[in-house]
Order: sequence, then C-alpha cells, then structure tokens
Amino acid sequence: MPQLNYKTFGEGQPLIILHGLFGSLDNWVTLGKKFAENFKVVLVDQRNHGQSFHDPVFTYDAMAEDLCQLMGALNISTAHVIGHSMGGKTAMEFAVKYPEKVDKLIVADIGPKFYPVHHTQIIKAFYTVPVESIKSRKEADDIIGNLVSDFGTRQFLLKNLSRTSDGFKWKMNLDTISSRIEEVGKALNQNAVFNKETLFLRGGNSDYVSNDDFNLIHSIFPKSKVETIEGAGHWLHAEKPLDFYQSVIQFLS
Repeated sequence: MPQLNYKTFGEGQPLIILHGLFGSLDNWVTLGKKFAENFKVVLVDQRNHGQSFHDPVFTYDAMAEDLCQLMGALNISTAHVIGHSMGGKTAMEFAVKYPEKVDKLIVADIGPKFYPVHHTQIIKAFYTVPVESIKSRKEADDIIGNLVSDFGTRQFLLKNLSRTSDGFKWKMNLDTISSRIEEVGKALNQNAVFNKETLFLRGGNSDYVSNDDFNLIHSIFPKSKVETIEGAGHWLHAEKPLDFYQSVIQFLS
C-alpha cells in the first residue's frame, strides 16, 4: 500500500492536520508552523490530492485506513487530529474506528450528517481548462473565472495546478474525485460513538453546520462542544487564522 505524502514541523505531542476536498497540505503550512511551536505537527495530503498517490477507491473508510498506516509508519501511537471539511469527515471516521489512537479531535466546518453533492460547478470548471495546452496560470484563472467568480476560491483551486516539463497538469486525481463525488457527502455511521473530547468549529457565515445538527453531533460525540468563528465562511482557518489558532490551542491546553 503506498504511503501518504506528509510534512512535519516541530516536536512534542503529535498533531495531525487533514485538508478538505480539492485542498492539500500546502493550505496548512502557515498555521502548521504556528502550531509547531507547541506540537509535532504532521500535515497530510489525503489520497487523490496533493502529492499523494492516486487510487480509484475514494471512501472515508479507505482514507481512515491511510491515516492509520501513516501513523504506524511514523511511530505515532496517539495524536490530536484536526480535519477540515472532507478532512473532518475522515477525522471523524478515524476517531470512531480507532478511538485509542486519538487524544482530542477537532472538526472544522463539517458535521457527521449527509451532504448532497454541491461541487458540480467547480468540477466543471476544472474540466474546462485544457491543462496540456495552456501556457500560464493566468490563462487557467481566466478560464475557471467563467464558472467560479470568487477570486479566493479560484486561488485555492489553482493550487492544484502543477507545471510539468511540457505544460501543466492537475495534481489531484480529477477523474476519480468527479466520478466518486457522492462519497464526499456520505454520513458517518449514525450509531457510532467517540467518547473523547471533541471540538466542532464552524464559520459564522457558513451553512455547513447548523444549530439543527447539534443533536446528531452530541449523540455521536457526547463530549463535544460547538464553537463559532464569527465573520468566517467555510474556509475558516484561511479567513480567520488567528481566531482558529486560538480556539484550537485553548481546547488542546
């Protein structure tokens, strides 16, 4: 089984960070270095993302197994785990499967419920870029701009563009992600329980975690609390990094 790509910073108690859909560990380097003042931080590229391996299997079960294997390879017996969005779902899956390996769990702007597919426009935008023939990132940005108007979102998506000897390519496994996109929205097993301290952080401007989700969250994560980062959307760690950092540090201390 191939191993996930990762980067480590700092030393001390391990803190593993999992990015969201279309993301990579690169999105977390700045915050990761800040957390590394207190922890041994492990930033991870999940399968089919960043520099990690491509595989036609794209399920939370498989992604939880990937994390288990990586921890084994790094001789990490237990860790705090942070997961954002899709990474939050992986982190939840991992926690209910391997509770003995998780110290504290932090889930950023995602709940354990089912989410309908809502990335169709972004996937379409990726496919409109003729990556083999474009000459610059600017060209890709202009093409994606026809379908994705928000500049910040485009900057985030274009981090997946990688230069090759004869042009560009997408780092992520676009074909597998697009054909298995329903997997990303799947709910956690509603009968699962994780009995350790858990923090759900949500963006005040995001609709991913609503007050109606609290009962389900507390039924699976009885020792959980939900905090809101005001003025932040779904990418709360990028929009309000200091608030995010302080909430996490307070929870972990």
